[in-house]
Amino acid sequence: MERTNWTDIEFILQGLSEYPRAEKLLFAMCLLMYLVILLGNSTLVILTLLDSHLHTPVYFFLCHLSFLDIWYTSSFIPSVLIHFLSEKKTISFTRCVVQMSVSYTMGSTECVLLAVMAYDRSIGICNPLRCPIIMSKALCIQMAALSWGLGFLNSLTETILAVQLPFCGKNLINHFVCEILAFVKLACTDISLSEITIMVGNVIFLFVPLLLVCISYIFILSTVLRIDSAEGRKKAFPTCSAHIMVVTVFYGTILFMYMKPKSKDAAFDKLIALFYGVVTPMLNPIIYSLRNTEVHDAMRKLTARLVLEERMRNLYL
Repeated sequence: MERTNWTDIEFILQGLSEYPRAEKLLFAMCLLMYLVILLGNSTLVILTLLDSHLHTPVYFFLCHLSFLDIWYTSSFIPSVLIHFLSEKKTISFTRCVVQMSVSYTMGSTECVLLAVMAYDRSIGICNPLRCPIIMSKALCIQMAALSWGLGFLNSLTETILAVQLPFCGKNLINHFVCEILAFVKLACTDISLSEITIMVGNVIFLFVPLLLVCISYIFILSTVLRIDSAEGRKKAFPTCSAHIMVVTVFYGTILFMYMKPKSKDAAFDKLIALFYGVVTPMLNPIIYSLRNTEVHDAMRKLTARLVLEERMRNLYL
């Protein structure tokens, strides 16, 4: 078969084209959730930057997580919303590759970042007196940079591997977005090696960080159980409860998506993948804000500051 120059054509994203009414409902749901994602994560980033009481390792990494979630969802949700309302569901080669690489970078980075956040929690509980020394500003920056660097390297490797495959004219991607495995399946050659390489990369970036998270919480649990007073144990657990919930939601949805038996209805699998990409970033700021007095105090101070500035502005007008 004759190979096609992909830079000259467009991909067709099938999505749920066979269910036009469902697309209208999904448009409303995804738009609402995207607005919540932007509002919730942007608020956490702004509060962390403006409030000096939140200039701690916990909120430093949380700020990176919120920033990451904004970019991750923004890499595909706007185009998905447009496709829900249009009959022409196409995307250029360049946009497809960018979308694929950005979302892959953010997903890989979040895996590593959650492990880094677990390590920070273990130091805070197991070595509270030495925590300010161990988790110094320089180390926090290095660990954040490592998370972003590993995520970018993994995405770059997988993307280069995918775009170098020979293609022969098929341009229908059976998905809402340019997902790498759906993209690779368009190649007109044996893709077994490519699929294995991608799956190995996924396993490494999923299970190695998950293992490090589990090890961190084993140390945390052993330390908490050695605390004599029941009140002391009650105070220790809430400091990492939000992170535990975020890790559970993140890995729980991924493991369900990849380990569940493949559905006979491809639409169901695509919906699971779509809602995994939307629901998790939406829940993260909600989980970290719920019953978090530090975030609530920062929000009250910021609100009071804005009200005072508005009153002062009105006085001078």
